[in-house]
Amino acid sequence: MTEFLLAASAFILLMVAVGLLRVLRGPADIDRMMAAQLLGTGGIAALLLLGTATALPGAVDVALTLALLAAFAAVMFVQSGGSS
Repeated sequence: MTEFLLAASAFILLMVAVGLLRVLRGPADIDRMMAAQLLGTGGIAALLLLGTATALPGAVDVALTLALLAAFAAVMFVQSGGSS
């Protein structure tokens, strides 16, 4: 089961890397924000899978912190009117 969780985590990190291209090349600000949310969600998922696979409880704490920061980033983007 550990191998499956590590493989799933690697796949998610690969998809996050693909999403990073959209952040860098997004045609509009909203595309970049949605890609940044993907990065946050993918990072959280990868950390939770890694924490479960390796029995590291600190990874769950980092994932929760990342979730909180991603939510604040989305709120700040909406409050600023969608422009950077």
